[in-house]
Amino acid sequence: MNNSASQESSNGTDADLAYAPMHELGARLRSGALTSSALLDCFLQRIASLDEKYHAFVEVYADEARAAAVTVDRTLKSGKTQGPLFGIPIALKDLVEVAGKRTTGGSMYWRERVSPVTATVAGRLSEAGMITLGKTHMVEFAFGAWGTNQTMGTPWNPWDLTTPRAPGGSSSGSGVAVAAALAPAALGSDTGGSVRIPASLCGIVGLKTTVGRVSNYGTLALSATLDTVGPMTRDVEDAALLFNAIHGSDPHDAETLPHPQVDALRELKQGVAGMRFAVLTDAELGAIDPEVAAAFARALDVMRELGARIETITLPAPYLRLAEIVGKIIAAEGYTLHRNWIDRDDLPFDRDVRDRIRWAKSLAAADYIQVMAERKALVRETDARLREFDALLLPTTPLPAVPLIEIDQGKAPMSLLTRPINLLDLCALSLPCGFTKGGLPVSLQIAGRGYDEARILRIGWAYENATEWHHKRPPSSPLAK
Repeated sequence: MNNSASQESSNGTDADLAYAPMHELGARLRSGALTSSALLDCFLQRIASLDEKYHAFVEVYADEARAAAVTVDRTLKSGKTQGPLFGIPIALKDLVEVAGKRTTGGSMYWRERVSPVTATVAGRLSEAGMITLGKTHMVEFAFGAWGTNQTMGTPWNPWDLTTPRAPGGSSSGSGVAVAAALAPAALGSDTGGSVRIPASLCGIVGLKTTVGRVSNYGTLALSATLDTVGPMTRDVEDAALLFNAIHGSDPHDAETLPHPQVDALRELKQGVAGMRFAVLTDAELGAIDPEVAAAFARALDVMRELGARIETITLPAPYLRLAEIVGKIIAAEGYTLHRNWIDRDDLPFDRDVRDRIRWAKSLAAADYIQVMAERKALVRETDARLREFDALLLPTTPLPAVPLIEIDQGKAPMSLLTRPINLLDLCALSLPCGFTKGGLPVSLQIAGRGYDEARILRIGWAYENATEWHHKRPPSSPLAK
């Protein structure tokens, strides 16, 4: 055994192991060069040392995870053929139910709430042999793009160790856990950008799936119309691996029944030569930070060099107007879910989230019905315009991560470019496309027609492997303990 392998299996503190993508870790496990117990210890030790700083985890399942890793190692040693995710740890956003475990939805009000069921996505990860590390922090009730949480604490964006910056929400802890190598991957949820925004601000990959592609059974809801579950990973191939594991029909979720499984790995590495990509005008995108705009322009140049054509289009309605419509749907449906307690001032709610949800009390039923009818027409017209294209390209967020003290909770600029994707029933991939002069990540968003996840993953893989951005790591944090 070489020195590197010896270090990995003996004390699990090697940062190279922690930052390795899952597809590489799986190969090492299957070859016998690495044990699942050693891999798990690597992440448990990093969590114990670093999460006091990063505040990514609500709870860590160390004992159960160690027992599961022992079972995995016994199975691997027996020589039985296993899948690509077998024995790899994963973190779950704290709205994914695990029976008998606490699931808070980011709310102190639900701090002791125990899950009655296990979510379909969690069950499928278990069937694939993955080991759950624990639950990650999130914006309360999954309603917020900045990633802040006044009652349970805000995770620390690992790209700036001195100034606390927005980690992105609502899957804030999942984004931080993957970016800081406290977990090789995590699940998040996306109703208006909640996978893609933290992926963007934390410099990782996030896949927003189409409604009905991945089961929502056993995940705490915000919007029945828009909620989706998706992977947050180190690179695009890992996102494809997780997507393959979690999607498909589920009798517990009727939305999934018309959508059987596809293999996102089959054509993943076939390139983009000859593809047509759509972009929007600068005016449609609104105010974009100059460094974000420059990184996006360079990303388009890379796509052209890879053989793709890029053309400017218009959508049936102004892009930023679409974001406003989404806000009304989320608030109205969120209020419907939480109205029995959100109006109480004596309960420990995040004030900003409470105000966003309470706003929907003033939305008349007729207005909601009109918005939903408008959405239906927009989905149909947008799909028709995108049929001639393989994807729509745009930045993921208009800004890099801002300091927490500069956040205006009354505004939501981080979701302006992501929310319309949810409204229009599209899927989208967020992945790094550059860094600011100050070392903060910038992200490219690749949006596809509904249920076209395999295609956008293929596009993302081609771009990622023509660049080096996904190899960059956050600055090393001094051990917190």
